[in-house]
Amino acid sequence: MKPDRQQMFRVLLPQLLDALEREIFNDNSAIWGPSNTSSNEPFPGMDSILNEQGSSKSGSSMKQCIPNETIVKIVGSITDPSKQVGPAGLPNSARDEGARLEEEKGVLRLEVIQNSLYKDVPKQHLLWLVGMQNVYVLQLPRMPKEYIARLVFDSKHKTLCLIKNNAVIGGICFRQFPSQEFTEVVFHAVSSNEQVKGYGTHLMNHLKDYHVQCGIYHFLTYADQYAIGYFKKQGFTDNISLPKHKYEGYIKDYEGATLMQCTLNPKICYKQLSKVIKRQKEIVQGLVEWKQSKINKVYPGLTCFKKGVSRIPIENIPGIQESGWTPSSVKEEEHSNVNQKHFLHIWNRLKAHNSAWPFLEPVKTEIAPDYYQYIKYLQIYKLSVRKSVRGTTRLRKCSLRMLIEYSIIAECIMILILSITSMLEIFRNSLSVN
Repeated sequence: MKPDRQQMFRVLLPQLLDALEREIFNDNSAIWGPSNTSSNEPFPGMDSILNEQGSSKSGSSMKQCIPNETIVKIVGSITDPSKQVGPAGLPNSARDEGARLEEEKGVLRLEVIQNSLYKDVPKQHLLWLVGMQNVYVLQLPRMPKEYIARLVFDSKHKTLCLIKNNAVIGGICFRQFPSQEFTEVVFHAVSSNEQVKGYGTHLMNHLKDYHVQCGIYHFLTYADQYAIGYFKKQGFTDNISLPKHKYEGYIKDYEGATLMQCTLNPKICYKQLSKVIKRQKEIVQGLVEWKQSKINKVYPGLTCFKKGVSRIPIENIPGIQESGWTPSSVKEEEHSNVNQKHFLHIWNRLKAHNSAWPFLEPVKTEIAPDYYQYIKYLQIYKLSVRKSVRGTTRLRKCSLRMLIEYSIIAECIMILILSITSMLEIFRNSLSVN
């Protein structure tokens, strides 16, 4: 990565992470805050969301623009069972929504069981362990049967079983290391005839909530090339932040597999995570639709440009202020000066390059008479700098992406210069040889 891009990420990335951390660990957060669950708001945390949004031109907040009756009506339409079509009718429903509904209806059960050498184990638990062993053997054919049986029935390993119609259809075998502050996920599988129903995600969410209650906030597992994508969807990453001395010598190593880690947030209820996010999206969508329904007036197009006007202030566009737009605190002239500074820096770097000499002056017709018949638009150094200084490039309020793109273009031009110089050198050498 180029040094200027590294500097950009060093400046912007910490700001993004700080904002995200403040939101996640805020006790009154609209997303996770448990203190908001008993409030009288139509949706927990909605007041904080509305208060933090931008205000209108008169200084009133968005909350003052939206009546409380409207918010209650929108939330009521979302939570009304008669207006819900179920997970099958929702194109953007969460993967585990169907499994969560089945659990609420009693169709599914989840049990954490383990074998023991010191006390009697219920017969039903042993039957479930045998069923779980069979699932692992069928779904993990590369694993030896004896190895699977040894770990499933090991007293140090636990199994989270997914039970449907009193039969095991999936589960997660894991081993906890409380002193090392992590848990190893050993096996994770669902029966082939029960896959693509969200059961795997539902199992993992239950496992996360179980470990939050146990005070263990790190998962480690080895994933083969076919399972890496699944574990990434569950919040795992191959960037291991847990110190190596914590797990080295404890976790089992597998050849040809990738070590992955998942860090848990103790303030999140993972079983309800997708449901909460989905509810928030529906409320925001309802507010957007309500706002759009209030804007009934259609404004005619702008005709000032036909009269020779090249530009007008944004606030003079009919209807722009009614939509809630507010002028930016940064003046356009300041953006223009910043743009010119960046472009002049790029062009000065190009000019200083050893191989830039063919592009500093226009080609003379004495040397190439038909040159201008093929090259219609000249972009030599002096002309481009003159345009940039006059501001005729019209790149106002240049975004970060645009600056990156122009830096890439400048680098490509430098590479092109080097290529042309090399070709000229080869041509000269061939002439000298002849």
